Amino acid sequence: MKKASVIVPVYGVEKYIAATVRSLLEQTYQNFEIILIDDASPDRSIEICQQFSDPRIKIIHQQNRGLAGARNTGIRHAEGDYIAFLDGDDLWLPEKLAKHIEHLENSPEVGISFSRSALIDSAGNSLNTYLMPKLTNITVEDLFRSNPIGNGSAAVIRRQVLEEIRFQDSLYGTVEDSYFDDRFRRSEDIECWLRIAIQTSWKIEGIPEALTLYRVNAEGLSANLLKQLESWEQVLEKVRSYAPELVKEWGDLGVAYRLRYLARTAVRLKDGAMAVNLMHRAIATSKQILLEEPRRTLRTWFAAYLLYLLPQSLYSKIETLAAKAAGSIQKDRIQKEQIQQATSP
Repeated sequence: MKKASVIVPVYGVEKYIAATVRSLLEQTYQNFEIILIDDASPDRSIEICQQFSDPRIKIIHQQNRGLAGARNTGIRHAEGDYIAFLDGDDLWLPEKLAKHIEHLENSPEVGISFSRSALIDSAGNSLNTYLMPKLTNITVEDLFRSNPIGNGSAAVIRRQVLEEIRFQDSLYGTVEDSYFDDRFRRSEDIECWLRIAIQTSWKIEGIPEALTLYRVNAEGLSANLLKQLESWEQVLEKVRSYAPELVKEWGDLGVAYRLRYLARTAVRLKDGAMAVNLMHRAIATSKQILLEEPRRTLRTWFAAYLLYLLPQSLYSKIETLAAKAAGSIQKDRIQKEQIQQATSP
């Protein structure tokens, strides 16, 4: 059994970190290490981590560097053939690591294996909805449109892939190997996935199951929508430095899709005015999103206006019914695709 390294950045997650670590210790695949990166957390997060006595757990302390910097530190200390990341407020289902390693072992051309994610609230309750990205034949163009991997807790990566995109940086005064870009405090995931897709021949591929529980937390980085947009523009600037032709072809469309995604996030955060504004900007940036994905675009636009115009109580009732219907459809689709995958040769 090949060894896996699971890197967990720890910063301000004292309410969640115990459950996060327990979800790792309950993995059915046993040959792994847990590398907890204390990113100068200001609360009791590390004190809680220190209460676990499992010998597979390592705790590394550093000055605050953000998610990218914490992951880089973890990769430099990792011993595994496979590298995975789990944010300190998310959870894994017990079979997650086993299924990704099986996927990678059976698909030598795949460098990043990811799963779908089920959404949970700040209390850990299911929201009965899922992130439902494209799973196969993922192209650079797809990565400009969206982040199929969905979040930083969904992917398991061959170490060889990370070595191929390794670069050296002296951001903190000494030269260090880097994989994620420490200069990004947001969008560090998609920046890395784009670099892998553009600069290597490895495939990115998903499996149907929702094996990651992704916490929708209005207190986290996801709440600051305008800064997320700024970070995407920063991603485009970096890609422009080594693949300007791609940004010229797909840059505006990528911004439009990002604005639509942020509008959906604003709807989840119950900010109707922001959601409407973001959708207007999305259409103005590139009307192509209406041609490529009319249903999803119009659905987001409609939800934004309902939230903006209706009384909160009425909107909440409509939202609950719509979420229940959508979640049921998504769950059925996941189950069907799992059966198809299991029976395919």
